[in-house]
Amino acid sequence: MAFATPRRSKRRGRAPMAEINVTPLVDVMLVLLIIFMVTAPLLNAGVPVNLPDSQAKALDQQAQQVNLSMDAQGRLFIDQSEVAPGALADKLAALPRGADGKPPLVTLRADKALDYGRVIAVMGQLNRAGFNAISLVTTSSGAAE
Repeated sequence: MAFATPRRSKRRGRAPMAEINVTPLVDVMLVLLIIFMVTAPLLNAGVPVNLPDSQAKALDQQAQQVNLSMDAQGRLFIDQSEVAPGALADKLAALPRGADGKPPLVTLRADKALDYGRVIAVMGQLNRAGFNAISLVTTSSGAAE
């Protein structure tokens, strides 16, 4: 029996290796994927808020939305800029409306240490300003109570 042997050129002495080891590439890509999965949710929240737990399903993200945050001291933030007390109505009126004239969706992130009345007062101001689509942001918990 005869076996085929790779041809060797007289100039080089070795045949070129045609294999690529992709294992290190896959390892690096998986590490990068995990890093991005962990850091992506942190990029959206700029104001540190201790959110309450909930077992509700997550809603779809909309392109045009306003993030309203209330920290433990009751300070208000639109996206990441602080709103002075009593100036919320003016800030809400200055927000851009959609092409159909509808206001954008508001996501309200309120610290769980806040009084229920303070959160409801802000929701009332939002309703009075014409923002009727309000999403309350919570952390999801898998444990049933």
